Amino acid sequence: MDALLYSFTGVAIAEIGDKTQLLSLFLAARFRSRGAIIAGILVATLLNHAASAWFGAWVAQFIPASWHAWLLGGSFIAVALWLLIPDKDDSGESEVLKYGAFAASCLLFFVAEIGDKTQIATVLLAAVYPQTWLVIIGTTLGMLAANVPVVFAGRWILERLPLAWARLAACAVFMLLGIGTIVAGQL
Repeated sequence: MDALLYSFTGVAIAEIGDKTQLLSLFLAARFRSRGAIIAGILVATLLNHAASAWFGAWVAQFIPASWHAWLLGGSFIAVALWLLIPDKDDSGESEVLKYGAFAASCLLFFVAEIGDKTQIATVLLAAVYPQTWLVIIGTTLGMLAANVPVVFAGRWILERLPLAWARLAACAVFMLLGIGTIVAGQL
């Protein structure tokens, strides 16, 4: 269950203020069909994170088990520092929008996740935890937990939650997770 818990928590926190949240807000403002947007996010995340997790599981065979705590803890610390760099909304008007809410959400989310901190976290989590399916489920649920509220109440949330403070809080949580993981691995 550690794989599911760490995956869910890590991605849900890492998504705070991420470009995919801005993309969720953009899509919700552009399309009325919230269900189609959420379905697109789900499909894109499952495909992207499944490929990432399987890659991470493949890489794991080359990493000594004694490095796992350092790898995971170090990745949490790296994500903590990455969270201090604000993302920008680069979704803009796109030709893909003419295909509707589901197709636009699916394609734009899939592309936005390439090289994103949550994709890299998924690779690292799958390299550490042998339960690849739990990593995929956890990261996907974490992505949904962070983005579905934005789809439904994005503007309201953004008006009340300063993203700078949210990023600092998320950074602190990731730092603690990283340090805790490294310390627990040494015991």
